[in-house]
Amino acid sequence: MFRMKVYRYLISILLIMLSISLLANPEGDKAPDPADTRVVQSLFREALVSGEAYKLLDHLCNKIGHRLSGSEGAEKAVQWTKKVMEDYGFDNVFLQEVMVPHWERGGKEVVQVMSAGKTMDLSVLAIGGSEPTPAQGLSAEVLEVQYLDDLDELGEAGVKGKIVFFNRKFDHSNFGGGGGYGGAVDQRVRGASRAAKYGAIGVVIRSVTSAFDDHPHTGTLVYNDSLPRIPAAALGFQSADRLTEVLKEEPKAKLYMHISSKWHPDALSHNVVGELKGSEFPDEIILVGGHLDSWDVGQGAHDDGSGCMQSIAVLHTFQKLGIKPKRTIRAVMFMNEENGVRGGQKYADLAGENKENHILAIESDAGGFSPRGFGVSAPDAVLDKFRSWLPHFDRNTILFFSRGGGGVDIGPLHRDHGVPMVGLSTDTQRLFDYHHAPNDVFEAVNRRELELGTGAMAALIYLVDKYGM
Repeated sequence: MFRMKVYRYLISILLIMLSISLLANPEGDKAPDPADTRVVQSLFREALVSGEAYKLLDHLCNKIGHRLSGSEGAEKAVQWTKKVMEDYGFDNVFLQEVMVPHWERGGKEVVQVMSAGKTMDLSVLAIGGSEPTPAQGLSAEVLEVQYLDDLDELGEAGVKGKIVFFNRKFDHSNFGGGGGYGGAVDQRVRGASRAAKYGAIGVVIRSVTSAFDDHPHTGTLVYNDSLPRIPAAALGFQSADRLTEVLKEEPKAKLYMHISSKWHPDALSHNVVGELKGSEFPDEIILVGGHLDSWDVGQGAHDDGSGCMQSIAVLHTFQKLGIKPKRTIRAVMFMNEENGVRGGQKYADLAGENKENHILAIESDAGGFSPRGFGVSAPDAVLDKFRSWLPHFDRNTILFFSRGGGGVDIGPLHRDHGVPMVGLSTDTQRLFDYHHAPNDVFEAVNRRELELGTGAMAALIYLVDKYGM
């Protein structure tokens, strides 16, 4: 009897261990192939040692600079990235025409607070797409609020004729940077039209940033076409604090704004595409990309020069290691993510027209910071397969595949054609220190962190290419 109990006990333990194993590897696949682990490690090592993406980013930032859609910088970036991929000997390099918005900032913006007979200059940038002020500028009493809905309570009687100051801060209680950004960005995107609804003549906001410096952060502004389009600007964190202090002492203090921005007709631009043709399944496409355009301040190093240069370097790393992909790997530099997403939509439209078979789209647009994992928008079976590959990755690189993720540029491909999409998840603690700001420059990018992202995407593509979806 005792021996029978021991036997049953051992059988129970074995069943529990088997269950744990199946949960860790739900497809019941065999243990990860050590040969694949060696290839994954070689991809990371090549990226770290060669610093290819970092070298390319240096040129993009320091020789070309910022690249807002329709600008001369954007056109230079298109032609240069095309030449880079041609010089690398990619199997196919081509451009896709796309008409993009063309907004220019104009001269240096001015915002001054006038109080007790004194004038104080504030650090400011017009929000992207803002209408200009009159040539002489405009001045009015300031109304400070926190939320868009605050204006609904005040109504026209409390808002009309004033400059509204949206003063909601980035929420630092979130463990990741994205939560703090998402909780404050509506004042930048929709604040101007909400204020115009009640008769405001201008808007300033506290920049949507995790930093405590005085760099103002620009970004997309969306007007409601049924309402007046009033000028809008973003203040640096410290400048917003100064304005708040003035308003505590003098609630009816006035603000002066001057913005000389201008809208031009849509301009011709391009997505830039380079690919390595698959040897066995050339019609199956694995896309990796980022957006080539940036805001017109700083150099667009993290957003998104990093993602673009990583994507080119992924393909070149395959070349240098002699890895011949079975499926076609395509690097795409999308145009106009920042203020229109027309490049991403055009790419998806052409993919449909040409009946292209994309099996996966990957985007890097979370800055050139250390990779932490991947966000995956795909069926459960795909997510399970990806998770079974985690043992191939060193613990200093990829730690998770989470449900949900992707990128703005590959969103249309996912939405319109059902293509699974993946976003590279980075350590975003510092992302919103630089996001859309003048300090988003090459020197803000760490070489090792950037290249770990190159290696991470190259490794995932290698595994997808070998095993399919």
